[in-house]
Amino acid sequence: MTAPVAPTAAGCAAPDQAAPLPASLDLEKETVISGVVRSADGEVVPGAYVRLLDSSGEFTAEVVTSAAGEFRFFAAPGTWTLRALSRHGNGDTSVTAGRGVNEVSVTVAS
Repeated sequence: MTAPVAPTAAGCAAPDQAAPLPASLDLEKETVISGVVRSADGEVVPGAYVRLLDSSGEFTAEVVTSAAGEFRFFAAPGTWTLRALSRHGNGDTSVTAGRGVNEVSVTVAS
């Protein structure tokens, strides 16, 4: 029987949501949806699950917000819904994303 292996940074977890964008990223060709989850009183919400849903409402991806409530998705241009689920409640917002960085804020409430 082998001992369990501790997770490493090279594992299959989502990247650090607060990390800077990679220098090799070509924002003239790539689409980034980035933002912050906030509670109804304006406080950032760390540890919220943010889901990326396509224009038909189908689940595409999910990340967990950073300690500063930040999230980021690399997506195709188009219309997307962001759904945040947290201990402060839930919230949705839509974004029509084009190439480059598309900043979005999602407010959650119970």
